[in-house]
Amino acid sequence: MQNHEPPIIHSMALAYLSGVSAVILLLQVLLLPLSQKLHTRRWQDLRSTSTQETGLDDSASENSYVSNTKGFALQQGDHVIYGYRCARFIGCLALWGLSFGSFLPRVQEDSHVFGHQLCSSATQCHQFALCVTAGYASLLGFISITTRSRWSKPASTHLSILLLAIFAIFALRDLFPLATFTMQPEDIDEGWLLWAKITILALIGVLLPLITPRQYIPFDPAEPAKSPHPEQTASWLSMLFYIWEEPIVYLAYKSPHLSHEQLHPMADRDYCRNLVKSSFGHLDPFSGSQKRHLFFGLLKVFRLEYAIMTLAMVIDALSNLASPMGINYLLEYIETDGKGAIIRPWVWIAWLFLGPMAGSLSFQWYIFIATRVLVRTEGIITQLVFSHSLRIRMKAEGPDDKQQVSDANTPSAPDTTSINGSDPRNGEVDTDEATEDTLRTSSTGEVPLMAAGKQKAPQTKKTGDERGPKSNTSNLIGKINNLVSSDLNNITEGRDFLMLCLYTPLQIGLSIWFLYGILGWSALVGLATMVVSFPIPGYVARMFQTVQVQKMKTTDARVQTVTETMNVLRMVKLFGWGPKMDRKITEKREEELRLIWKQKILEIANNNVGFVIPLFTMLSTYSTYTLVMGQSLSAAKVFSSISIFDILRGQVSQVFSMIPQLVQAKVSLDRLNGFLLDTELLDEFSQPEQEEHFLTRREDLADAIGFRNAVFSWSDDTNGTLTPSKRRFTLNIADELFFKRGHINLIVGPTGSGKTSMLMALLGEMHFIPSDTTSWYGLPRSEGVAYAAQESWVQNETIRDNILFGAPYEEGRYRKVLYQCALERDLTLYEFGDQTEVGEKGLTLSGGQKARITLARAVYSSAQILLLDDTLAALDVHTSQWIVNKCLAGDLVQGRTVLMVTHNVAMASSVAHFVVSLGTHGRIVSRGPITEIIERDANLATEMVQDEEALERESETVEADAQIKTEVRADGKLVVAEEILVGTVSWPAFKFYFISLGGDHPLLFSIIFFALMGLTDLMNTMQTWFLGYWASQYEIQSTSEVKVPFYLSVYALLLVSSCVAYSIGNAVYIHGTMRASLKIHGRLIQSVLGTTLRWLDITPTSRVITRCTQDIQAIDEDLARSVGFMIELTITILIRLGVIVFMTPAFLLPGIIVGVVGGFVGRTYIKAQLSVKREMSNAKAPVLGHFGAAVTGLTSIRAYGAQEAFKRESLTRIDRYTKCARMFYNLNCWLSVRLDVISALFTSSLAAYLVYGNSALNASDIGFSLNMAVVFSALILWWVSGLNDVEISGNSLERIDEYINIEQEPKSTESGQPPAYWPASGDLRVENLSARYSSDGLKVLHDLSFHIASGERVGIVGRTGSGKSSLTLSLLRCIFTEGNVYYDGIPTSSINLEILRSNITVIPQVPELLAGTLRQNLDPFDQHDDAVLNNALRSAGLFELHKDDDDGRLTLESDISSAGSNLSVGQRQILALARAMVRESKLLILDEATSAIDYKTDTLIQSSLRNELRDVTQIIVAHRLQTIMDADKIMVLDAGKLVEFGTPAELLKNDRGMFRALVDDSGDKDALYEMAARKP
Repeated sequence: MQNHEPPIIHSMALAYLSGVSAVILLLQVLLLPLSQKLHTRRWQDLRSTSTQETGLDDSASENSYVSNTKGFALQQGDHVIYGYRCARFIGCLALWGLSFGSFLPRVQEDSHVFGHQLCSSATQCHQFALCVTAGYASLLGFISITTRSRWSKPASTHLSILLLAIFAIFALRDLFPLATFTMQPEDIDEGWLLWAKITILALIGVLLPLITPRQYIPFDPAEPAKSPHPEQTASWLSMLFYIWEEPIVYLAYKSPHLSHEQLHPMADRDYCRNLVKSSFGHLDPFSGSQKRHLFFGLLKVFRLEYAIMTLAMVIDALSNLASPMGINYLLEYIETDGKGAIIRPWVWIAWLFLGPMAGSLSFQWYIFIATRVLVRTEGIITQLVFSHSLRIRMKAEGPDDKQQVSDANTPSAPDTTSINGSDPRNGEVDTDEATEDTLRTSSTGEVPLMAAGKQKAPQTKKTGDERGPKSNTSNLIGKINNLVSSDLNNITEGRDFLMLCLYTPLQIGLSIWFLYGILGWSALVGLATMVVSFPIPGYVARMFQTVQVQKMKTTDARVQTVTETMNVLRMVKLFGWGPKMDRKITEKREEELRLIWKQKILEIANNNVGFVIPLFTMLSTYSTYTLVMGQSLSAAKVFSSISIFDILRGQVSQVFSMIPQLVQAKVSLDRLNGFLLDTELLDEFSQPEQEEHFLTRREDLADAIGFRNAVFSWSDDTNGTLTPSKRRFTLNIADELFFKRGHINLIVGPTGSGKTSMLMALLGEMHFIPSDTTSWYGLPRSEGVAYAAQESWVQNETIRDNILFGAPYEEGRYRKVLYQCALERDLTLYEFGDQTEVGEKGLTLSGGQKARITLARAVYSSAQILLLDDTLAALDVHTSQWIVNKCLAGDLVQGRTVLMVTHNVAMASSVAHFVVSLGTHGRIVSRGPITEIIERDANLATEMVQDEEALERESETVEADAQIKTEVRADGKLVVAEEILVGTVSWPAFKFYFISLGGDHPLLFSIIFFALMGLTDLMNTMQTWFLGYWASQYEIQSTSEVKVPFYLSVYALLLVSSCVAYSIGNAVYIHGTMRASLKIHGRLIQSVLGTTLRWLDITPTSRVITRCTQDIQAIDEDLARSVGFMIELTITILIRLGVIVFMTPAFLLPGIIVGVVGGFVGRTYIKAQLSVKREMSNAKAPVLGHFGAAVTGLTSIRAYGAQEAFKRESLTRIDRYTKCARMFYNLNCWLSVRLDVISALFTSSLAAYLVYGNSALNASDIGFSLNMAVVFSALILWWVSGLNDVEISGNSLERIDEYINIEQEPKSTESGQPPAYWPASGDLRVENLSARYSSDGLKVLHDLSFHIASGERVGIVGRTGSGKSSLTLSLLRCIFTEGNVYYDGIPTSSINLEILRSNITVIPQVPELLAGTLRQNLDPFDQHDDAVLNNALRSAGLFELHKDDDDGRLTLESDISSAGSNLSVGQRQILALARAMVRESKLLILDEATSAIDYKTDTLIQSSLRNELRDVTQIIVAHRLQTIMDADKIMVLDAGKLVEFGTPAELLKNDRGMFRALVDDSGDKDALYEMAARKP
């Protein structure tokens, strides 16, 4: 007789469940108004909009419970959801009817009446409880389709839970018994009614909830998405199997390339603006977050996600035991022929499918959530660092530099950006791989350190641990950029810390528990073996870490050299340094590869240790079980335990691979946390109370601009941090200083006196130190402030966008600004005028053009206060006078307050009303109206006289030529958009790599490598088979007869053979990858160094650096690893499939089908993945580019108050990247689930065939086949994933291959070697020289012929566009030329380029300097001793600028920051001149740019040119006639033609000559004639 206790329990469960549901439902409805109030408080001003758009008004539900169907359908989300709910309600009614159909007949048969005898039996109680529950379910279903959301939503949720619980009870009562040999269904007497109820419950309780779409709930009710992301509306079945991605995958399969616009729209919570709303309150100190570590803030932000991930990991850990358990029970059933079995074997066969599927779905859900957290974290942290960067003070390095971790290097992102719109054309940067790269961004004139003294920076780094504080602002910029590149990547790579903290201990614990269940306490011996073996991988890890540190240093050195070289690539080419730079980079590359070799060898050792430890654990366990415990092994025990040992092996490997990642993530989190909490901020953020106190003390000063008893410093440090001039500079304003409102105010003084500092102090960029209670300073912001830096900051946008700077376009005002800023003529030089892109770093513009665009930006703005930092310095005299007369004295500036720093008091005096004169050490010497100051200040009066004399001499200045001509494309764009390749990676790129692997013997390399890898996999397979063979001996022999030591010895031999073959094979392969990496890197560097200037003009430096750094790193690491892994995996799959077919020939066809289907799915995935990956890469670079540019131009951005505009642009660019990144990671889940389904189906099908269809195999063979099948099916997923990794990493190979095949200059030849004595003189003869910038372009020079004798000084004059710079480039063969040029009697066309250029020195208008010491800039290849270098500096006049006791004096060991940004323009010119003297070239070409330097420095440079280089032939592209009036000859160019050439005296005799006209039109005609007459 059956036990009736279970049915009673089931009945009680149904009753309790219904009652609890009803009570909770009532509480939910009663508490809903309170919840609504809390929600309304969050969206209080958005509530009405939400109600209007969605049509949901829950308050109305109190007055009406019923409405029309259409309204309810809209309320439920859409008609589909409403239709499913109606279907569920119909199913509930059907279930209720069937329940009564089962209950009433039984009552009538037993003649019971209603009342206390209603449930006299357990079966009747169950039927009655089911009727009541089904009725309650029907009521819930009715409420869910007929009431408003206040009732319908909770009712629908309760109904889903209730129906699932009913189905679970029926499954326990009536379905589970079918899976046993000993039980039968409890309600079998009901017949067809039972199966009808179960079918209906399966449909409405399981299937319908899985396939019903979810209602779209916007993050912000006021801004619902027009087209929600499918992730927000997909059903649970679609979410679990990623069916919602099918349309995109299909579209990608049909299209050559999947564009960004074709991707799914973004989910609400992925928008960075929404992430900021939900996260900054926990992370940003200025948004209300607590002062705690960032880690805990991120945990708070993603608490729900990590809770879900925890649950998913627990399910996955339990599911991993499914296969071992199924194999164990199946083999036990086979070994015993089913005797004593309770569970039917088909259950374990199904278990082999369902268990792994449950694990796959849970693990992929974990991946889905984890990668979503990853992408959102990237967006949050990028915006967090960006927002915080807008608050920091641009000064010396941050406070944690002394403990700064050695970072790897990342390519510099473009340092220009736009607030006008996202621009994805700035290159590409891969970010999904674990890169550890440092963005190096050069500082510009925005960095206010220049005002404190433009001298050398203090030494930054000593050997060992002697690290001092760095004082270069560019270091801070690089550090900030590093936070959002390598540090952010490290943080996201550490997102799986739960794996180490929770999953691994749980998985190991469950594995030991399982082993203990089948092998007894011998499992504990295995655990002890594993624990004892742990120090071995720890020792290997320490060795690996030591090599890794050394390798990172060499990588840093190599990347630094490459980055610096690429940043000054134009100078490298003009100086002929290409081969030397190539050798220098190659040496560092070879040293790096030697350490990579050591690192890879240690990786082999580490892999062997990770492989051997679990096997030793298995051996010790089996040895103890057989030798000590005296037990016999069986196939069930062996093959189920093998699966467990594989799990243990994976967990051990995971521990050792994750620990370094987590440590690195912790370090990066600490750095980011320190940046947020410890970086020095502007006073308005760090001392808001003091700021407000001193800014608003007196109402009568509310509109005043000035200071009172104020002291300012560049830092609030109390530890003695120095400025670049090695002194703590302070700006000290004693008494009161008020600038005149509505007038032009001049700030004058010598270099280093603090002129820029005064502007920075007013802008709040400096630290304010009150000297007493009356201290005060003020700059009213209400009327707007505009700022123009001395070294202009321009955006990589059109000229118009640079001027507008986000302001609305007004035609009349805009045209007037162009006129007054002397830009109209410049725009005529470009085919597309102001729609022409200025290029990266404004490379299409000259220094003067950039300065005028920066000035135009300030003038066009509506700001009433203009701060101009020496904007006239980069302009020639004529242009400067135009600016003063037309702009500063014009109507657009009239009535506005202007504070202008200038060196040229005489020129600006005509429009100035007030002057502040600063002396050394930042103190005011005099102030007041200009006439009064001149009378009182003798020094200023003397300076004015000198300036007026200089103006007279310079009034004959010829217009400055534009910078090197650059061809602009037909659409006005200069920079070529990054090409997004379509399809798979090209075969030629892979072919080049594969051939490089084998070197001179590719066939021999392939044979050895493939043979060793095949032997490795064969030995591994033999190990598994041999264990089964060992277990089978216990079936034919007694336990005592089995020779355990023999079997242990053979197994150990197989193990050692496998390790030896693996080690040798991988060593051969690694050697090949090192060879290929060296060859590819060398070809790339040579290609870039040998390309044309035209190619450099249209290619951003950031892209070149990306190829030479990050893509090369991908070749070294990712590509080498993925190709090797792919080869090994392919061999393993073939061997495993061969074994399965050998054991079970019938599965040859299924195996092929699985391989073909898996391959098809994989190829479909790869096509979509590559498209998304390429879009993702191209979307990342603009994020970093915008970030780097904004940080570089922080002062301008803050001055204009454009922070919010740049934040919005940052959000836009992050969103574009996020859209691609989410799809990229989700596609991985789509693939993994499908391949897991295929593999699980393959394994379970094989198990079914082996159990029911083939009795010829014994248990050991079946266990071996199943083990191979489980591994084989899993390998398919790894194979497709590995193929994708090869494609993705091959993307870097393809990009490098693209740059290897760029246009090249002529290569060196043996015949191009000149005689050893050449050049003996600087004699230069030109015959019929014509030139063009492209092979099919227009000529810019036309048949020039002239002769310059050795030692002559020749000046070249001509108006803009006359061809002066083109002539310079043609002499160096930098552009396409025709005709002949003879240098010391030898045609330059017959001389190798590097030799020609190394014997000609060019001093450009803006000299380029390398980051490093002054010595490295003068002699980068260590060819000269200190005496020669110091003599060159002395001859160039550098030492005359400084007193001997000046603490800022430049020496050979002085540090030079990137681009020489910590030096004045004059100092850079002097260093360029000294470098020319060191080179001892016979020919010097000087593109003079002394208008930007003061009178004293100009005099020094001109004196050095005349006296120290008298034996050198000098070609001077003149901007000032007085500079070349004493030249031996004058060359006049016009429209690319030589119109005059002769001595100054000869040319002045030509009454109709152009040169004569220039001199006659000058303001110092007599002096010029006198200079020409004195020339012998």
